[in-house]
This record gives sequence, C-alpha cells and structure tokens, in this order.
Amino acid sequence: MSTVSKPYQAIYLSPHLDDAVLSCGGQLAARVRRGERVLVATLAAGDPVLPLPPLARALHAEWKLDNSCAARREEDRRACNRLGADSLHESLPDAMYRRHPATGEPLYPDLSAVYGRPHPEDAARAEWTEAIRRLPAAEEVVAPLGAGGHVDHRLVRLAAEAVHGDALLYYEDYPYAGKWRAVRREAWPPWRWRARRIALSPEDVEDRLAATAAYVSQTAMLFAGAGNLDAHVRRYVRRVGGERVWRRR
Repeated sequence: MSTVSKPYQAIYLSPHLDDAVLSCGGQLAARVRRGERVLVATLAAGDPVLPLPPLARALHAEWKLDNSCAARREEDRRACNRLGADSLHESLPDAMYRRHPATGEPLYPDLSAVYGRPHPEDAARAEWTEAIRRLPAAEEVVAPLGAGGHVDHRLVRLAAEAVHGDALLYYEDYPYAGKWRAVRREAWPPWRWRARRIALSPEDVEDRLAATAAYVSQTAMLFAGAGNLDAHVRRYVRRVGGERVWRRR
C-alpha cells in the first residue's frame, strides 16, 4: 500500500544557499522539535555557465570553491539536516553568475550592481514565480523581507508576493537585519506592517548556531572570521528576543 507524506506546515524561501537558515534557524529547529514538517526551498542554487564572471571568480577564490556550487549545496543540505528540515534546490544561478541573454555579459558585474535595481533583461523574477507555484502545498510560506537590498532577495520577495499575496509571511534577512534601519526600510510604511516575535529556547539557539556553522565557505566573510559567529548570532537573538517575522496588515 502506498503512503502519502504529511503536508508541510511551512515552506521557507531562501534566495541563496544559506539565507533561510542564517535568518530562521532557531524557528526552524523549534518547529521541527514540535513535530512540524518544514521545507527550505533555495531559489538561486544552480551552477554558473563557465567561465565565471570576474566578480564570481573573485568570490569563489575567497570562499575556496571550485567553479561549481556543489560544495555550497552540500553545506545547505548539512545545515538543513542539522535542523531536521527538508531542503530543495532550484536550478537558476545566483545574480553574480547570470548573463545577458544576447550579449553574454554579466547582468550584475560588481557588488554595487548586485545591491542595485534588477536588470531589465533578468528573467529570474518570472522563473522564480513559476518555481514557487510548483512547490508543495504548505500552511505557511515565509519569504525574505529583502533587508540589505540584495537583488536576489528582492526578486524572490516579488515572486513570492505574486503567488501568495497578503497570505505571505516575511523573515528578517540576517545578517543584514543586524541593522534595524535595513529591516524598517523594507517593512514600510510602519502602519501597514506588524511584527511577531518568536521566542527561542536555549536548544533552538544552539541548533541555529550549529546549522549556521555548516556554511563553512561563508562564515568567515559573513562574520569577519568564523570565530565571531557565536557572538554575532547571540547578540542579534538577544536584541530581537528570539527571531521575528512580519506580515502586512
């Protein structure tokens, strides 16, 4: 007799291979501990077309990666496994890899472009809208708020809004959310938004730290040295009183 898997209580949309766990690791751990089934769906998880653009080549050298994203996908699987969450990786590549369909030139050649406006020839928003439509059903879908202004975070948010509208929840993109103004800039005007604080147990915090540490290629850059990870995350959790999600009023 065939069995039907339980539905998901929540799907967390992650622009890159770390965002949802970095931002929501504590609440993911808490939900799984309560017996809920959760999915982390990473939208920009595909390999680049070679050769790597200059920005990507420089970052891969800093991260000690080869020309693919296989190592980062494995990091994400380990992090999600540590939390007990399912993981799914879509095939579109990160903004720093995407190229103009006609000229082959990078759409986002430097960091100022990555943190700027979406390129008019970038098909990511449309592709991610369809990818989100294909996801399994869930009681809640949680998308990035877009704090920090990374173009992929903004495009994932827009794609999620096209599918789920006002039913969507938003998480604070960490570590960008360490600056309150970065959060408030996206949850604006304030009378149209309400925040919900999610209290975390000591075990939830420890699980978030352990899962974050699985992203070996990223921690040195994100926290000015892997040894600073613990202090940075605990400081944010103390300030927020756990983690926080947002909803439109």
